[in-house]
Amino acid sequence: MNSTPLTWRETMAWGLLGVVLFLGLWSGLTTSGLVPRQFLPPPQEVASRFIQLLTSPFAGATLPQHLGSSFMRYAYGVLLAAAIGVPLGLLMGWFRLLDDIVTPIFDGLRFIAPIAWVPFAALWFGTGIGGPVMIIFAGAFPPCLINAYRGARFVEPRLIEAARMLGTGHARMILEILLPAAVPSIVAGLRVSAGLGWQSLVGAELIVAAAGVGFMMVQAQGSVQTATVMTGMVAIGIVGMIIDVLLRQGEAWLRRRRGLEA
Repeated sequence: MNSTPLTWRETMAWGLLGVVLFLGLWSGLTTSGLVPRQFLPPPQEVASRFIQLLTSPFAGATLPQHLGSSFMRYAYGVLLAAAIGVPLGLLMGWFRLLDDIVTPIFDGLRFIAPIAWVPFAALWFGTGIGGPVMIIFAGAFPPCLINAYRGARFVEPRLIEAARMLGTGHARMILEILLPAAVPSIVAGLRVSAGLGWQSLVGAELIVAAAGVGFMMVQAQGSVQTATVMTGMVAIGIVGMIIDVLLRQGEAWLRRRRGLEA
C-alpha cells in the first residue's frame, strides 16, 4: 500500500476530479432521459436556483435567512449538549458512584436515534424552537459525554497520585488535572457532536419547524420543486463541511499546541 502523503495541490486535484466525475454522471442521467427532469434537474438548474434563492424569498424567507434560523437552533442544541455532556462526563470519570448511576440510563437513551425523538418533541413544543433544540441535543449529547468520560478515565495515573499526595480536593482535581488532560478527547468529541447535531437539525426541521432549511425543503417537496429541494441539500452540505473544516483546524491547532503531533 502506498503511504506517501499527497501534497496540497495533489489533494485538491484529485478532489476536483471527483467533483467533475460526479457532476458528469449527474448531467448524463438528466440528459439521457433515464430520470425525468422533474425529479432530477441538471446541475446548472440547481445552481441557478441556488443563486436565485440567495435574494428571492421562498416559504417566507431567502436561503440565507432560512440558514440563519437553522444555525440558531443548531447553536443552542450543540452548546447545551456540550455544557451538560462535558462536565457530566468528567464527573462520571472521577466519581465511580455517579458513573454507576448514570451509565445504565445513558446507555438506554443514547441508542435512540435523534429522529425518533421528533414525535415526542412535537407533542411538547409544537413548531417552536424547543423541539428542534431538543432533537439536536439528543444527537450531539452522547459524543460530548463519552469523550469527556474517556478523557478523564485515561489520565496518567502518576498525575492523579501526585495530586493526591499533595492533598488536592475533588474540585481542584477535576479542574486542574482531569480537564486539561482530557481536552484533546473533549475536542474530538465536540467535532463528532457538531456533525451529528447538524444532521439531527435537518431531520427536526422536516417535521417540527416553521422556518429553516429543512422547512424550506418540505415546502418545496409539497409543490414538486425538486431544484429547490436539492438547493437545500447543497446548502446543508456546504455549511456542514465548513463546520467540520473549522473544527478540524481547531483540533489540529490544539494538538500542535499540546505537542501531540508535529
